[in-house]
Amino acid sequence: MATRSLSYRRLYVWEFPVRIYHWINASCVLVLMVTGFLIGRPLAISYAHEAYQQYWFGTLRFVHFVTAFVFFFNFMFRTYWGFVGNRYARWSNFIPHKVSHFREIGDVLRVDILQSSPKRLISIGHNALAGFTYFLSFLVFLFQSITGFALYSSMSSSPLPRLFAWIVPVMGGDFAVRQWHHMALWFFVIFALVHVYLVFYHDYVEGRGTTSSMVGGWKFEKDDELR
Repeated sequence: MATRSLSYRRLYVWEFPVRIYHWINASCVLVLMVTGFLIGRPLAISYAHEAYQQYWFGTLRFVHFVTAFVFFFNFMFRTYWGFVGNRYARWSNFIPHKVSHFREIGDVLRVDILQSSPKRLISIGHNALAGFTYFLSFLVFLFQSITGFALYSSMSSSPLPRLFAWIVPVMGGDFAVRQWHHMALWFFVIFALVHVYLVFYHDYVEGRGTTSSMVGGWKFEKDDELR
């Protein structure tokens, strides 16, 4: 039986700044999750040495703080790029505001949860559900940055953390802020697991090069479905 050949067009979707942001952000989130968990539940590591020779926890906190600064400024850059980047990077892709967006959310949920085949073409950039989920994750990123700097402000004279010193009394004290900051850690854990799974799953279902696109920036679309 003869098969119809399909013609694909290569589209440049993810610009270099978006890809750099993604991998820096992924690296920072991984380091922050591990160090943050250990700060919340430190290991009882003992050595046959003096106390001043056992500075592993101080080093752990230093790595957490430095990574937090990188994470924050990387996030600020992505916020800026949402206004000046190409149409796939724009903030309009992250907040559903059209009827078609909500229809696409329903389609994606059927594909992701019910494992059904897509009935119509899903956006080649972020689909509507993914975009909205990323928008919510950006809000959590901001919350973690603010609460983290608020906690750090009590032990730092740096201008940036001191800007958020007022957060501690507003949220009910250092302990309350620390609890909220630690609980938000689990959002990152769950988000990372679901994100990695869905990237590979949509790569398989759609066949657009979803996984490799965050390395090279290119995705693929059938000419008869291109929009």
